[in-house]
Amino acid sequence: MAALLSAAAAPHFPADVALVFANRAEAAGLDTARAAGIETATLSHRDYSSREEFDRAVDGVLRARDIELVCLAGFMRVVSPWFCERWLGRMISIHPALLPSFKGLDTHARALEAGVKIHGASVHFVVPELDAGPIIAQAAVPVLEGDTPDSLAARVLRQEHVIYPRALAMVAAGRVRLEAGRTVSDGRTAAAAALTVPDA
Repeated sequence: MAALLSAAAAPHFPADVALVFANRAEAAGLDTARAAGIETATLSHRDYSSREEFDRAVDGVLRARDIELVCLAGFMRVVSPWFCERWLGRMISIHPALLPSFKGLDTHARALEAGVKIHGASVHFVVPELDAGPIIAQAAVPVLEGDTPDSLAARVLRQEHVIYPRALAMVAAGRVRLEAGRTVSDGRTAAAAALTVPDA
C-alpha cells in the first residue's frame, strides 16, 4: 500500500488514492494513509452475519466516496462473489507467486518445496475464484541456493513494489482492461511493460 501511495503522489500518475479502507481498526496501513493526508475508513467484518453482508457494507462506503477502482493490498479476506461481480474489471490485487502457480497461502515455502528455479509476483484482476483473475503484470525473481521462505519473500516483495504501481497506472489510464474474461491491452502497452525480470 505504501508503494501505491508513493507512486500516486507523482504529478503525472493517472490515479489518486482517495480512500484507504481496512476491516481492522489497528491496521498499520491506516496510520500510513493518515500521515499522507488520505481519508481512511474501517468496518469490522465481525459485526456482520455473512461475508456478503459485510461486502455490501464495504460497497456502500466505496460508492459514497465515488471510488472508481479498488486495489487490494494486505486485505487478508476472501471477498464474496457478489463483491467481485460488483467491481469486476475495477478491482485488482497482487499475489506473491507467478500465477497460475501457487495460489493461496504460504507461496514462498511451497515454491521452495516444489524446487522451482523462478518465483515471483503477479498483479491480476479480481474474480470470484481465488487468485484466478486475468493477469495484468508479473515479476520473476530467481530462487537462489540456500533461500528460505523469508529471504525469497523479501526478494519478491521488492518486485511487488515495482509492478503493483505499474499495473495500477496501466488500468487507471485505460491502457489495460478486463474484457470477456481476459486482460486486453490498448496496443500501446508493450509486453515488456507487463513483465519485470530483475537481476538477482
